[in-house]
Amino acid sequence: MLENGQTVKVDFVGTLGNGAEFSNSHLVGEPFQFTLGEGTMLAAFEDAVRAMDVGQQAKVRIPMEEAYGPYDEALIERVPVARFPNAGDLPVGRYIVVETPEESLRVKVLGFKDGFVYFDHNHELAGEDLYFTIDLLEAS
Repeated sequence: MLENGQTVKVDFVGTLGNGAEFSNSHLVGEPFQFTLGEGTMLAAFEDAVRAMDVGQQAKVRIPMEEAYGPYDEALIERVPVARFPNAGDLPVGRYIVVETPEESLRVKVLGFKDGFVYFDHNHELAGEDLYFTIDLLEAS
């Protein structure tokens, strides 16, 4: 069994319950490398890799509660359009990065209504069970 601190190389394909692919390390052209226990990947993904042997393939389902959580309507924020000088240029339906004094936030622009712009702070995979096919290629 692999342990925290070990560096691994994996190839993986991530899909949603409807079969839509959201991530594929093969498209990058090289395996994905990370160190177990550093939190680079979801904890449940790391747990699956820890249980694997080099050369093994595993098919893993990560329920939404262990992935990005359920979709939360309370994470939709309403902001006055006046706070955005070029609000008309905001790409409705797309993700943007908003800089605040404390942090950078990745939010989805939902749209405009009654002088407000609506932002969704949910992770784009919130509310989804995630399915991975993982190939463990190396461990050191």
